[in-house]
Amino acid sequence: MAQRLKISSTLRCDVLIIGAGGAGLRCASAVLEKKPDTHIIAVTKVASPQKSHTQTAQGGMAAVDPRDPMDKPIYHMFDTWKGSDCIADQNIIKKIVEAGWEQAVWMENRGMHFTRREDGKLNKRTFGGHTVNFGESSAFRCVFEADRTGKGIMDNVWGESIKGGTKFINQAVVTELLMKGDRCVGAVIFKQKEGEFVSILAKATVFATGGNGQVFKVTTNCRQNTGDGNAVILQADLPLMDPEAIQFHPTGIVGPGILASETLRSVGGILRNRELEPFMEHYAPKMKELAPRDLVARAIETEIREGRGILNPDHNIEHVWIDLRHLPDYVHDVELPEVSGFFKKFINLDPKKDLCPVRPSNHYQMGGIPTNENGEVQKNQRETVPGLFAVGECAAASFHGFNRLGTNSLLELITMGKFAGEKIIETLGEDVPHAPQEAGERSFSLFSSFMAAGGKDNLGKIREAMRNLMTEKVGVFRTEQGMTDAMEGLRELKERADKTALASRSLIMNQDLIQRWELNNLLDNTMVITKGALNRKESRGGHFRDDFPVRDDTLHYHTLAYRTAFGNVQLEKRPVDMSLYEAKGEHYEKFGVIERKY
Repeated sequence: MAQRLKISSTLRCDVLIIGAGGAGLRCASAVLEKKPDTHIIAVTKVASPQKSHTQTAQGGMAAVDPRDPMDKPIYHMFDTWKGSDCIADQNIIKKIVEAGWEQAVWMENRGMHFTRREDGKLNKRTFGGHTVNFGESSAFRCVFEADRTGKGIMDNVWGESIKGGTKFINQAVVTELLMKGDRCVGAVIFKQKEGEFVSILAKATVFATGGNGQVFKVTTNCRQNTGDGNAVILQADLPLMDPEAIQFHPTGIVGPGILASETLRSVGGILRNRELEPFMEHYAPKMKELAPRDLVARAIETEIREGRGILNPDHNIEHVWIDLRHLPDYVHDVELPEVSGFFKKFINLDPKKDLCPVRPSNHYQMGGIPTNENGEVQKNQRETVPGLFAVGECAAASFHGFNRLGTNSLLELITMGKFAGEKIIETLGEDVPHAPQEAGERSFSLFSSFMAAGGKDNLGKIREAMRNLMTEKVGVFRTEQGMTDAMEGLRELKERADKTALASRSLIMNQDLIQRWELNNLLDNTMVITKGALNRKESRGGHFRDDFPVRDDTLHYHTLAYRTAFGNVQLEKRPVDMSLYEAKGEHYEKFGVIERKY
């Protein structure tokens, strides 16, 4: 190779945040609120924090107002537990739910423009699986900012972080954790514009790198969501938890795959099949369109599999309709202008007049980097990694278990960002550590292998083949044979990728190099997802096995997945926290391993 890779510079800070979306910047703002002189560096893969995936969130954030005459935090806890298919951690559910309203108030006090009713009170929406009185009727507990709630949150926490003096490094990716013994002391980043590796040493390092949606062909995720944080954690010999727990949103817009928010169903949108039959009453007689996402996604896929779908001639893909024609103009023009406009902009349909085509689209990573209730990363079921935290979609505390309720993601990123920030403050009296002697060697070895390859294959085609394979074999419906075939196919794709030459060997602004690195990360993600799903011989939440179609409560545990080499995944068990049930308090029986019907 013509050039020798090296660390170009070393930076030191109190807190290093990798990923400048909602979770990462809420963490930064929590630290700065209590310790305003803290030196924080936030690294983002994209050109600006405002390009983070958080800003695409549409529907809103669940938060129970303690003055609400109908709703109670215990109802939200129950809905989250039941929605998770009884495999979220109850200590996490309690802590997050009880902090929700406080965080909504925190954001509004800092300029968040939540939508209000004509009487001046906060407006609220209902979402799938959110109920009052333990499933009796739908709960209106979601606060929102029109249909751009994520953008409002990003404006809020970005502003707070800038005000506190956070330093941003844009268009940079994390390539390696820096460890001294068992302690994390920072990370190596690669600055794309400069083509330089930089070592950043910190008292606390926070992963907030988002999800891995680009594993699948049809996804609501942004282009940058390639599971980078997950892969770096695996490469550092640390585990991911419940990687098989992947959410498919019921209503991705056919064609672009963009999210058609659950808000469309909360305001009265109706799902219809080829015969224009409103079919959800057959699958969830009580909740219908407002059943949890995994149930609605499987209902749509079942309609399509049984011949009641509609073939889209432009994209050669089958779908169902969402009918919004009966909704008043006020809903289209005031409450949901962006989502309604997506159909006009991307597929040239007017939802006031036309039926709109939707089908399930990969949406959310419910598993991820295992943490405790303070966001501290766990290296096994008993021990944490000193100095290392994870928050947001890349992390698994676990609040969502195997099925995330709509609006709980924004709630989690805001609350867990705060909790991690408060815990980090306890570490700020320590000295900034020194770099380990081997800093960067793992990154240099990996990038050198990319540069040295000389084969004639096409990286874009390999990536597309991987996404097709995962969608077909490890999607909404899974089988042992399909996933076994997927693992063999992934090994072949890895071999092809390792031999494929880059179009350019420059380090500076080389998108081919970055996409090769992303492909490596995606392949690492696919292997642990598939191995975890193959091992879990049951159907639970978003993980559905055609060959094991019912839940098996002997498998009531979290999976910790370690990658020792590509294709070699070792699995361990972590208990599910049942503290609400075990406390034997009021309504404790609602938090047992209960039947899940809607």
